[in-house]
Amino acid sequence: MSKHPKTTKKAKKPWPTKDAMRQIYANKLWGGSGYDFYSGSGSHHPEITEPYVEVVTSFLKSFEDPLLVCDLGCGDFNIGKELAAHTRKYIAADIVDELIARNKEKFSSEKIEFRCLDIAADDLPSGDCAILRQVLQHLSNAEIQRIVPKLTGFRYVIVTEHIPEGDFIANADIVSGQGIRLKKKSGVDLLAPPFNLKVKEQKTLHSVKPADFDGLILTTLYITA
Repeated sequence: MSKHPKTTKKAKKPWPTKDAMRQIYANKLWGGSGYDFYSGSGSHHPEITEPYVEVVTSFLKSFEDPLLVCDLGCGDFNIGKELAAHTRKYIAADIVDELIARNKEKFSSEKIEFRCLDIAADDLPSGDCAILRQVLQHLSNAEIQRIVPKLTGFRYVIVTEHIPEGDFIANADIVSGQGIRLKKKSGVDLLAPPFNLKVKEQKTLHSVKPADFDGLILTTLYITA
């Protein structure tokens, strides 16, 4: 469970996120030797990905009328390709132009649409459900604060974050890029200040502590309306 920070520091000017993410992929900073694009172990480690795909697929299949899903920060699409079949339409967005061009060539179909978007700066696609899987953990508080109001346009929001085990101070600020808040013994909690996402209901879909990983990978479903 997270605790609110006692003081709020002035947010640092974020490192330009598009440039940061391009550098991460170009220099294989998340690993992936032999891959053209690799979104890190969170997108490929079976202990993380298999139960995630299972629980999200179960959620998507629970609707008689399939949902229009917006994957905000789709990365290399190793996860999205498993989910799209269970939706009415799957819109996958990422900030790196070259990555989106590659995904279009490799995965596009009548049901799947890729868009290059900065989800902090740009308008988001309309949809029933937004998915943000280990995306916010890499962004500064200033960028997350620009994203949160847009999430209320979706009835369902599925957020996955890498957080410390046990109690922690929520939402320590970082510079957008490769790293996450875990090194500061912190993690993203959208319901805590300064984000204060308003929801009608929340439910933990899955939590896993992978071997050789610090902290937990937590997936939460928020119902906004």
